[in-house]
Amino acid sequence: MDGLSSLDSLQALSALLSPPDEDDDDGDCTFATAAARKGPGHIGPKKSESKATTSAYMKNNSKNIWSEEEVAEGAQFDDITDPRPQPEYDIVLKQRVGTEDIFLGMTRKDPSSMCCECMVVKIKLPGTKVAEVILDVKEKFLDLRTPKYKLGLHLPHPVHSQEGKAQFISEKEELEVTLPMNRPLDCINLA
Repeated sequence: MDGLSSLDSLQALSALLSPPDEDDDDGDCTFATAAARKGPGHIGPKKSESKATTSAYMKNNSKNIWSEEEVAEGAQFDDITDPRPQPEYDIVLKQRVGTEDIFLGMTRKDPSSMCCECMVVKIKLPGTKVAEVILDVKEKFLDLRTPKYKLGLHLPHPVHSQEGKAQFISEKEELEVTLPMNRPLDCINLA
């Protein structure tokens, strides 16, 4: 057992795996492998290979850090230097059901979110008047600005931005934005 763990047997095994260089004068470092003698400059591809791949990559993407597909819609509205707080909001999915859905089960509607037609965003705006609200809705982004609050909200589903409705309830000081959802399989799910 101690024959396998002796220093002489380990040095002999090391000499078999990587023969020592002729210019090695120090006899104590004969068990050091060739990989141990390399430095950080030896990591990665050779210089000639890296120039070819880098130049081909740089020609396609001259100075672009990212492509336009990687940037989320509405990211231009996110301003971290704006000190206004974000108001409380809630997103509720809504569907139209009738007696034929509830009692008779004649349609394929169920309580899941896949059968919802609209998205209702309820935003609490205490101390805000209707005239102070600026609302901009895109397909996947809702931007709300008031003198006291700002809200940049990435929506969970794409919506029809031109068909939405907004209603300010002054008793609750709440803005309700109803947006019909735009999903590719709505013609199948809502039939």
